[in-house]
Amino acid sequence: MNEQSGYLLVVEDIPNILDLIDTTLKFKGGYRVVTAHNGEEAMEAIRKERPSVIITDILMPKMDGFSLVHRLRLDPETRNIPVIFLSATYVAPEDKAFAVLIGATRFLEKPIDIDQLMGTISDLMTQEFIVVPPEPLKEFEFYDGYRKRLKIKLEQKNKQIVRIERLLPTIAEEEKLTFMSSLHVTINERDEIRTQLDQVNERIEASAKLKEEKLAGDTDKES
Repeated sequence: MNEQSGYLLVVEDIPNILDLIDTTLKFKGGYRVVTAHNGEEAMEAIRKERPSVIITDILMPKMDGFSLVHRLRLDPETRNIPVIFLSATYVAPEDKAFAVLIGATRFLEKPIDIDQLMGTISDLMTQEFIVVPPEPLKEFEFYDGYRKRLKIKLEQKNKQIVRIERLLPTIAEEEKLTFMSSLHVTINERDEIRTQLDQVNERIEASAKLKEEKLAGDTDKES
């Protein structure tokens, strides 16, 4: 029954979380599932076959969840695909508001509540009426809002790293492994956010340059 309704696309860069969702949806839900490790892989899967629902993390390499949803909403062929965001990083009210603004259908926080996820997917798969997302943001509006979210997260991750590093000399040896693992994860997340912020800044600068060149061209034509 679920296969006739299309497949679920799960996008997640952390292998154990991806495996958990994949296995649960297949064996507990009976769904056909396709997996991807980032937004770029997700776009490749979508070009081959349109999914019924997309379940995606936000913080991922190459193309994150925000960029993925923005691209989907710009394309009339993919604009109405329901998207469930999963995140442990972007959970502030402002993050969720931005997610809704760019067209996310649902937002669930990590750690994942499997029953909640299954219920949300079931609702979206069986709904009688298509939930039409808002009009996609213009490029500058999207990247400006995206940059604000990234800057705040980068600051939070830097503070978290400093806090862990200060605690390390004071904790017992048997607890250090856990703290070191947490530090490693946080540093990787910080570096990924920094990379994405650099890419967004480049896009905004390129967009501003194109606008300046267009204005200069229009001025030359008028004169």
